[in-house]
Amino acid sequence: MSTDSRIILGVDPGTNLLGYGIVRIEGKSMELLAVGVVKLSKLEDHGEKLHHIFERISGLIEGYQATEVAIEAPFFGKNVQSMLKLGRAQGVAIAAAISKGLKVYEYEPRRIKQSITGNGNASKEQVSSMIQTLLTFTEKPETSDATDAVAAAVCHYFQANPKQFGQKKGSSGGGWKQFVTNNPDKIKRG
Repeated sequence: MSTDSRIILGVDPGTNLLGYGIVRIEGKSMELLAVGVVKLSKLEDHGEKLHHIFERISGLIEGYQATEVAIEAPFFGKNVQSMLKLGRAQGVAIAAAISKGLKVYEYEPRRIKQSITGNGNASKEQVSSMIQTLLTFTEKPETSDATDAVAAAVCHYFQANPKQFGQKKGSSGGGWKQFVTNNPDKIKRG
């Protein structure tokens, strides 16, 4: 792997479905290495679910030689118990990455949507469509948890490399027009 090569593991944490996406960055190009979900709903014990998350994230990091991890931050909901469980799932995924010596970067859902589509209020379908266009894969993942995880990885790449959109570091985005101008090879004409 060259010195400007990175492998980003994106994680969309959950206690029933945990999405993951692995993206390789070579210079200015992105390649999707893997995308999927870890199904946890058949496990009844919450501790067992957390252990499985830790083991699976550790295995993905080792198997793909990930160099960094981007994780979606939990959004605030009304059900406190669900929020606690989601926070634990996120914490265990972060602990797995840290135990492997990796830095973890957390992004709020709105920031991920903004980074991917130029609109912080974009639908999951819009994010999924843009991810499929950016990474030129045709098979749609089985759930939005998987594409959300890929979106977290791509968001991290864009945030760390704002020149991709002609942005200044820390700016919120150049929008679609700027994206089209800077990435004519990513646009599919009908």
